[in-house]
Amino acid sequence: MSKVVRVAVTGAAGRVTSSLIVRLASGEVFGPDTQVILQLLELPVALKNLEGAMYELQDCGFSTLKDIIITDDANKAFDGCNWALLVGAAPRGPGEQRSDLIKKNGPIFIGQGKAIAKNAASDVRILVVGNPCNTNCLIAQRNGREVPAERWHAMTRLDHNRAVSAIALKAGVPNAAVTNMTIWGNHSNTQYPDFTNAKINGKPVTDTITDRGWLENTFVPANQDRGKFIIDTTKVSSSFSAANGAIDHVKSLVKGTPAGDWTSAAVVSKGEYGVPPGLVFGYPCTTSGDGNWKVVEGLKLDAFGEAKLKATLDELLKEQEVVKDLLPS
Repeated sequence: MSKVVRVAVTGAAGRVTSSLIVRLASGEVFGPDTQVILQLLELPVALKNLEGAMYELQDCGFSTLKDIIITDDANKAFDGCNWALLVGAAPRGPGEQRSDLIKKNGPIFIGQGKAIAKNAASDVRILVVGNPCNTNCLIAQRNGREVPAERWHAMTRLDHNRAVSAIALKAGVPNAAVTNMTIWGNHSNTQYPDFTNAKINGKPVTDTITDRGWLENTFVPANQDRGKFIIDTTKVSSSFSAANGAIDHVKSLVKGTPAGDWTSAAVVSKGEYGVPPGLVFGYPCTTSGDGNWKVVEGLKLDAFGEAKLKATLDELLKEQEVVKDLLPS
């Protein structure tokens, strides 16, 4: 094994990361010929639990796991990292509004953005998973501008996977038969899972699922509120499905998207589809496996889709306004 990749993971003792770090270490993402060094960041109070996770990783005996570093120092965690997966975030407290949560996370992602810019490898790619991930990513990116804007992403792949699965279940087809799904906008309940451009076995979804009412009034809101549904059902937020979304996101960047298909990622807008440049917005994206996304352009949205796009854009603009004092000009 000649290649070594350093992967920094924040919130590394959490429920999402317990699944994530095992799969990163196993060789699934970067392949059998790449050795992985995990650089795991946690709060001091959680370091003992993280130490236990380190021992379990060692006990797995992965041939692709070169080393594990655990720390509460962001500079050490991001030192030389090629990938930074920002999973840790402050949770919403009792009685707090989304705007309160956004403000509470601001200092965390200011610090991490600066630490990444100062310490990471020159080829670093960053995925923000911790919610509200679009605006957390925006804050980190603006405070870590030494890293090119196209290297920063927020995760909409979980929403994408949920939408693919829901369409496949309704149509009675394998998940692999559903392609060209897009999650537009925010990772929130304003997201738009776009069924109008998606396909089943290469044909429009609406050729197979002819009940437009179900698509608009059941599928879309169910996907928008799926996270809340999971919490209401299990009393905890999504864990291994969120980890899987992060793994899929990185794998797409490393291995590429299939010919004729795309995936969903929130990236820094360059003005595509009328979104103001600089906003972290969910788009349909392709990649050739070189670590860089390309937004799929030229897709058409009907009146229903245009209204949904506007709603999620408006929400992200409001979130940006909430954190404007945290964004260097």
